[in-house]
Amino acid sequence: MSDLQMVLSDTTAASAVTGSAIAASYNDQIRPLLDAVDRLRHLKVTQEGIQLPTIVVVGDQSSGKSSVLESLAGISLPRGQGICTRVPLVMRLQDDPAADSPVLQLEYSNGRVVTTTEANVADAINAATAEIAGSGKGISDAPITLVVRKRGVPDLTLVDLPGITRVPVQGQPDDIYDQIARIIREYIAPKESIILNVLSATVDFPTCESIRMSQQVDRTGERTLAVVTKVDKAPEGLLEKVTMDDVNIGLGYVCVRNRIGEETYDQARVEEERLFKYHPLLSKIDKDMVGIPVLAQRLVQIQATIIAKCLPDIVRQINDRLSRSSTELDQMPPDLNNVADAVREFFHILKLVCASLEKILVRSEFDEYPDDSHFHATARIAEMFDRYAKKLPAQIPKGSDQLFLMEEMRVLEETKGINLPNFLPRSAFLVLLKKKVDTVMQVPHDLVNEVWNYVEDIVVKVLMQHSDNFPQVQSACRRAVQGMFEKARARSAQHVKELIEMEKVADYTANPDYMKTWSEIMQCHDRFMKAVEDKSKSAKITLEFFGEVDVSHMRAHADLARQAFDLRARLTAYWKSIMLRLIDGLALHILLGVKRLVENDLEEELANELLRNKMAGMERMLTPSPSSGTKRERLKKSIVLLRQSKEVVGSIMDRICASGELV
Repeated sequence: MSDLQMVLSDTTAASAVTGSAIAASYNDQIRPLLDAVDRLRHLKVTQEGIQLPTIVVVGDQSSGKSSVLESLAGISLPRGQGICTRVPLVMRLQDDPAADSPVLQLEYSNGRVVTTTEANVADAINAATAEIAGSGKGISDAPITLVVRKRGVPDLTLVDLPGITRVPVQGQPDDIYDQIARIIREYIAPKESIILNVLSATVDFPTCESIRMSQQVDRTGERTLAVVTKVDKAPEGLLEKVTMDDVNIGLGYVCVRNRIGEETYDQARVEEERLFKYHPLLSKIDKDMVGIPVLAQRLVQIQATIIAKCLPDIVRQINDRLSRSSTELDQMPPDLNNVADAVREFFHILKLVCASLEKILVRSEFDEYPDDSHFHATARIAEMFDRYAKKLPAQIPKGSDQLFLMEEMRVLEETKGINLPNFLPRSAFLVLLKKKVDTVMQVPHDLVNEVWNYVEDIVVKVLMQHSDNFPQVQSACRRAVQGMFEKARARSAQHVKELIEMEKVADYTANPDYMKTWSEIMQCHDRFMKAVEDKSKSAKITLEFFGEVDVSHMRAHADLARQAFDLRARLTAYWKSIMLRLIDGLALHILLGVKRLVENDLEEELANELLRNKMAGMERMLTPSPSSGTKRERLKKSIVLLRQSKEVVGSIMDRICASGELV
């Protein structure tokens, strides 16, 4: 027996013992955790935004990634020039002590399963890759899963990603680097991912693109483990590189020698052990940092730790998403099978809309929209009325002639008749009253238009929100609402017109403030008349209510001035009553209109629109919208997936609780 055979025999025996010890120590705890995570991955729970603990293998092109995976699995992977791995390859290694021969299966393209052999596995992976990414040199983010059941392999699941290359070769797209970088970042960014960074000993670690990418998502290196390959080609300075750690590899380094040429995997392990034992430089590296068996054990430990650490959070995420999806599905309308179902659903929606509008428009409640002040409707309408009240002049509007009482005197001249002297004609008061009321008639019209435009916007938004699942009838609902508000505006326009006409048709008020204000103004009458009649005194006088006035133009018409002052006093006192009626009357009209709209008009208009023509609107409700149907199916699939995932993690959590510990 040769020296090589003797060493091979001894090393094989030692490896078997080591492998058995690892299996005995971890199999009972690790295998169920790993099986649970793999079942979750097979269920595609990541589609629900739930990240799974994953060991992601990254490295620059030709760094030796595939060789490391081959050494761990004991099988040959595709080799060649350029990018060998063109799609993510999920390698699931399962130790099967009872297996007489390895069992290899490829899973890809939504459930397709292909059984292969060690001799043919590379060809099978190439064929599956070509089916997914094409026969050229392009890449894809659709994964292939390779399950390897074999005696002596570590229980591991790793994801091998395309090697990083900056310069595209012939047949590769110009943006090949960006495509690869996107796939790598997608896998290594989640905090649940462990990054297995494969580095060649022949390069400076800080210059490696894979190091730069991993540092972008894991600055402290707490979830990065480095594997150094090709150590026999560059042993000088390697000890310093892996001990000084200039690139923050938090989980440490493992130096390995991969299979070379036609070596068997057992022979490669013998040569690896001999290299690190007898090489003058490599033998100085700590034995806990060298060899494929050390790497396998380290990965098994890391994998078990990260799975145990993440599992409670995965349980919480699954429960949260299941609850949200179930609630969202429950909130969707039930499937409508006939017109009766549609009618019931229509009136249910209408009930919800009216309840929301009553809160918003009548009861001053806005718990449905606490942070959106646009829906605090009673406050916004009150603000509109405040602005309206300020636009109405508190004092009677002045005429174009700025001379005090000149307008009143001209009207008195034009309305005088044959009657008793010092008699104030009522016609003069009415002429001036109509003229003053006409100056403010547009203000209430503007108010009702502003209010109804705002209320219409609120009604439409609330209605659209509650009928969101039935877009096929929303246009009809909008038409009904528009028609309803056209009637509301018409009623309000007529009401404003009548308010204005009422103020012009007669002069009447029971408001005691009228006589009070008139009396207060008339207390200045005598002083005013003395200024008019006594030409020896100043023509300027300060009067309460009117301020400083000039009476020089009235001294030739003392009798007319007396009547003009009385007329102004009556108009000034009466103006307050007019403004109060325009404010109060319009406010009450709007409040009544809003109340009727919520309690009666909206239901009537919508029912007329959707139930007429042999319930054509209800027929439209029976045809589900594409978005609603798609959403319902998506939620149903999500719930099924999450329930299955919950069963998977529930069983493993029960097992953990029964054993009293996580790994």
